[in-house]
Amino acid sequence: MTLIYEENAMNIVVSGAASGIGRAIAEKFLREGHSVCGIDLSVSAITHPAYRHFVCDIRDEKLPELPETEILICSAGTQEEKDAIAVNLTGTIHFAEHFRPCEKLCAILFIASASARNGAEFPLYVASKAGIVGYMKNLALAEAKRGVTVNSISPGGVITPANRHILESEELYRAVLDETLLGKWCEAEEIAELAYFLTVVNRSMTGEDLLIDNGEMLKSNFIW
Repeated sequence: MTLIYEENAMNIVVSGAASGIGRAIAEKFLREGHSVCGIDLSVSAITHPAYRHFVCDIRDEKLPELPETEILICSAGTQEEKDAIAVNLTGTIHFAEHFRPCEKLCAILFIASASARNGAEFPLYVASKAGIVGYMKNLALAEAKRGVTVNSISPGGVITPANRHILESEELYRAVLDETLLGKWCEAEEIAELAYFLTVVNRSMTGEDLLIDNGEMLKSNFIW
């Protein structure tokens, strides 16, 4: 199935495309003139002639067959602790392995989490995201021989519907902002810009996890 709708466009597959970071990434690629297939448990809010949406679970045995896939972005995930390993890690690996054989594939990107580095969330969620980073590196080693770049982004706080409980609480929001150097969280669109660079512009970085957390990891109080 070829979904290209204009010359020089590429075919992109994005999981978790119905909202948050996944949706922002899908919309970024559409704005740049590419063709996007989104996969999510929820229906899509994107209306665009070059967008096609599949309602399914990344853990499903039968995922869509999209052999023309050139860029694969694994963004789907859950913050529910009881489902974290099954969805974020096992599901993501299953999803990536399904599309990995595509002959035209040139880039794979995973959305991990700053928690994979500092362990600062619930244990199964942390383990699931750390597992994604480890799997990403394994895949980068395996796919290097055919020139496929494989990287991940580890966001800190991001303004998305999944974080509504924090964003709508003045007390909680102020507390989390105070934990960053820049005093803010990032927008999903910022993650999308980085995703575009890593998969379209970048041809030399592979096996790397990029942290984007407004300096939260670096923040410290030096006492002398």
